[in-house]
Amino acid sequence: MLFKSLEFKNDIGQKVKIVDIPVLEEDNTFHFMISARLNMYMKAVYHEKKLSRIYSFREHLKKELKWPLYEKIFQKDQLKNNA
Repeated sequence: MLFKSLEFKNDIGQKVKIVDIPVLEEDNTFHFMISARLNMYMKAVYHEKKLSRIYSFREHLKKELKWPLYEKIFQKDQLKNNA
């Protein structure tokens, strides 16, 4: 799975970085949910007064989503016969 990161300046003017954003195809069933949750997370981070500069979207989703849904989004392709 591919991940992307996003950098912007927050309300105070500090540089903030959100990492571990999953890249999904447009026809993926989770594409809209991930983009909507990312939008809400960015708004929360933008107005946050805490001094943290790096945020993990993956860790945020781990806290917010139910575990079976989280596993479906971040499933790792397992190799057969150790190939």
